Amino acid sequence: MTQTVLVTGSAGFIGYHLCTRLLAEGCTVIGLDGMSSYYDVSLKQRRHQNLSQSSSFTPVEGLLETDGLLHKLLEQHRPDIIIHLAAQAGVRWSIENPRAYLDANLIGVFNLLEAVRATPCNHLLMASTSSIFGANTEMPYAETDKADTQMSFYAATKKANEAMTHSYAHLYDIPTTMFRFFTVYGPWGRPDMAYFKFTKAILRGDPIDVYNHGDMSRDFTYIDDLVEGIRLLMDAAPTRPEDPSQIADGDSLSPVAPWRVVNIGNGEPVKLLDFIEAIEAATGKTAQKNFMDMQPGDVPATWAKADLLKTLTGYAPKTDLRTGVRHFVEWYREYYGE
Repeated sequence: MTQTVLVTGSAGFIGYHLCTRLLAEGCTVIGLDGMSSYYDVSLKQRRHQNLSQSSSFTPVEGLLETDGLLHKLLEQHRPDIIIHLAAQAGVRWSIENPRAYLDANLIGVFNLLEAVRATPCNHLLMASTSSIFGANTEMPYAETDKADTQMSFYAATKKANEAMTHSYAHLYDIPTTMFRFFTVYGPWGRPDMAYFKFTKAILRGDPIDVYNHGDMSRDFTYIDDLVEGIRLLMDAAPTRPEDPSQIADGDSLSPVAPWRVVNIGNGEPVKLLDFIEAIEAATGKTAQKNFMDMQPGDVPATWAKADLLKTLTGYAPKTDLRTGVRHFVEWYREYYGE
């Protein structure tokens, strides 16, 4: 590839791995990150340092909500593709500090859409989340399922992003693909995620908090599988349908816009206790479990229907749980010296 790609959230967990992949393929990558203090900034800085070893990577530090920043960035670099991963993440933090989600996830996305309207690109791709399915109980979750019962403000902002991008795709003919991610894990991961906290505590002999008394399941998706899905979807830009009646069953393509939402998940729910067991196997230590009630805003299970991803790209995630967890634990031990 010789394209210029703007990746927002490039110092984040997913952004870092995606930029690494794109640089390896010969892309020119512009990486924007706000370096927020939501979690360890030094980890984010280390990711950008690694990426900056390539002369094809240009790091830019700035917040999405800064007036004019995205306009100037797009005018200067004229990216062929934009992949928007930057966001204020985390279900629990959105209960304590909802304003951060308003600024980054709503105002920030509005600023990006206005910038793309002024300086169009070939394909806009943007992260959503499995959390938008909220109180839905029928699984696996399909892209075409109704999703109107979000249970956290974080999820609500992401659902709003889907609606915002759809309106701009319709009005301004911006080819747009939204991804719904399902519990991504792997090396260079986020310290606020449960698997990261579990590994840290287990290695140190500290107890771990297990919510809903362990009666939880997640569709854990290994980072390499997620990045592969994003990379392949870059080449699958949606087009406005000439005849909406011809949209295939299961396709989330809009009848009125070049817009689509795609699940990227492993397609197989894993019980939380089984995931903890995989960490125990990788560390060689037994966890001390502190069983607790469900946290506000959380959901007991997620499970992706990933058929559309395979239909569009021919790809399905393939990393098994124990392999993925082992890779994470190996990285954690090397990075933190434990």
